[in-house]
Amino acid sequence: MALLTISGEPASRWEEIALVAARLLDFELVTESRLDQWLAEEFAEIVVPARAWKSAALHVLSRLAAERHLLLALNGAVEMFGAELPSLHIHISATPTQRAGNVMLEERLDKPEAKERLRALDAVARRIRRLRFGQPSHRSSDVHDLTIHMARQSVEQAAQIVVASGRACGLAESGLLSQAIADGIQFEARIALARTGLAPARKASTNRPPFGHPSEQMFANLLDFYRIEWAYEPRSFPLQWDKDGNVTEAFTPDFYLPESDLYIELTTMRQSLVTRKNRKVKLLRAIYPHVNIQVFYQKDFQDLVLKYGWKAS
Repeated sequence: MALLTISGEPASRWEEIALVAARLLDFELVTESRLDQWLAEEFAEIVVPARAWKSAALHVLSRLAAERHLLLALNGAVEMFGAELPSLHIHISATPTQRAGNVMLEERLDKPEAKERLRALDAVARRIRRLRFGQPSHRSSDVHDLTIHMARQSVEQAAQIVVASGRACGLAESGLLSQAIADGIQFEARIALARTGLAPARKASTNRPPFGHPSEQMFANLLDFYRIEWAYEPRSFPLQWDKDGNVTEAFTPDFYLPESDLYIELTTMRQSLVTRKNRKVKLLRAIYPHVNIQVFYQKDFQDLVLKYGWKAS
């Protein structure tokens, strides 16, 4: 099993580094939002209490680790799996001034507000970690294999360091978690969960819909990163009918964001096809004026690529 964990201080940009590194390594990215989704599937929408969170997460992740290499972008992930498994644990650090600056940019706050917000973020992170894993008996430097300081590193540069470290350790070559070990971890997790009255009811899966273009996979990862619920091509809208009422033309937007009641269409193709797609969007708006739809053109997507250090596939 190749297990890579990345964690860090709030607003040190460690989540963005994990996002880029997972893409470069082709590891399954496990964020808080994705894990929340899998836990909901696994435990039939029952809210998992903090004291049972580690066992519940291990029950899900051990099975998924038998299917894919994992990159855990979770604070405290270094505490989850035993030291006997091939792994690399990386911590991202930044100065308080840098982190406050990041908060100012991301949340559009002035300096005093950003400092106050950062104190709140730090307190929440400490509380969640304490509830899930107990009071730490060690320093971060004692349990992490590598600490990357963001004083002179960009997100892309830090991600490249992560990738180089993972490859130097031969993580991908270590193989997936064996079924026997996965079964053992899940058995122990079920025993621990039984003490809290929880029992797995369903099976979470990493399976995703087959995306029609690599850009759609990247966009889905971005939505996951920001914890935005989405559905892929959930509905087709008829646009033209023949004289017998049969649909002769329809349009299926790429994504639907239920929290915003918004459809998203990605357009990263050549201009002749863009013109045809624009015509469909115009028809959709005319026939279904109540439907909210936003088109992301190639330049819009390139801006995302530049911002997050992705490389188009």
